[in-house]
Amino acid sequence: MGVNEAIQFFYEDTDSFSLTEPDKTKAWIANVIFNEGYSLTSINYIFCNDDYLHQINLEYLNHDTYTDVITFDGSEEEKSIEGEIYLSVERIRENALSNNTCFINELHRVMVHGVLHLIGFNDKTKEEEEEMRKQEEAYLELYPN
Repeated sequence: MGVNEAIQFFYEDTDSFSLTEPDKTKAWIANVIFNEGYSLTSINYIFCNDDYLHQINLEYLNHDTYTDVITFDGSEEEKSIEGEIYLSVERIRENALSNNTCFINELHRVMVHGVLHLIGFNDKTKEEEEEMRKQEEAYLELYPN
C-alpha cells in the first residue's frame, strides 16, 4: 500500500474545510514516521468541529473538555503506525489566533502532534510536553515548501 492509500483524510461536520495540499501533507507525515524508524500501516485523519470532537472525548475518554486533537492507536505490531487522529478545525482556528500563528501552521502542528503520540511521545508531564513541542517544531521545519 502506498502513502496515498495509507493516509486518508475524512471530514465530519466541518462546513467548507478541506486540506489544500493533501498529497504534499501525506508525504510529509510519512516522512515523519519513517524518520522516527517506524513503518506506516494506516492513519485516518478525521477533521471535525468542536461538538463532534467533544462527544468523542466524552464517549471514549470520559473527559468533559474541548480539545484540538484526539489520537487512537490501533497498532498491532511494534514499530508500525496504525491509528485514527481526530482534529477539531474550530479549535485549531482559535488556537492559531491565540498563539499568534497562521491557521495552516497550527493545523500542521496538531497533525504531527497526533503522529508523535502514535510513535510513543507523550505530553502528560512538563518534561514530556517540552519534548513534544521540540519534536513538533523540528518536523514543522521539514514541511516541504
